Amino acid sequence: MGTRKLNLPTDQRMALLRNLVTSFLENGRVETTLTRAKEAQSLAEKMITLGKANTLHSRRQALEFITKEDVVTKLFSEIAPKYAERNGGYTRIIKEGPRRGDAAPMAILELV
Repeated sequence: MGTRKLNLPTDQRMALLRNLVTSFLENGRVETTLTRAKEAQSLAEKMITLGKANTLHSRRQALEFITKEDVVTKLFSEIAPKYAERNGGYTRIIKEGPRRGDAAPMAILELV
């Protein structure tokens, strides 16, 4: 967990990041604001590292954080084996232009 507070109380911030990481692992990419993407990136990389361990303990740790059971199954069976030879750097952030409504800097978080 990083140091960005995202202007939210801790419980709401963690719920936001859990949902963001869950949908990211489910779809392989997600479009969000730049600061949220940076925060979610480290958490998603930790989940993929847990998936590489592929033990009962690591599966339970992933289930604590990821909100959908089928996403955890996908993480351990499909996503993590792709990165078996890679030491970190499983995701990338691509910056987009500002959001139309409030000019917040947008970014795409995707798997490498």
